[in-house]
Amino acid sequence: MNIINIAKARTTWSNAEFIIFKLSITCAYLIIGAYFHALFSNYYIPLFIVFGISLVWTVSLWLKKMKQGV
Repeated sequence: MNIINIAKARTTWSNAEFIIFKLSITCAYLIIGAYFHALFSNYYIPLFIVFGISLVWTVSLWLKKMKQGV
């Protein structure tokens, strides 16, 4: 697969797989929000861990689906 065609590629996601993507985005927003509000400042490390794991998981699912051509 050509790297240029990544933006044009289409795939399908089940609801269970989409939860991982939503978790990744949610953690990213919470990390960003933590810089502007002291409420989340005690949770930096757990948020980064969850964000990192869910991001890697989402990218690996996406790449696997791209290889399958789904």
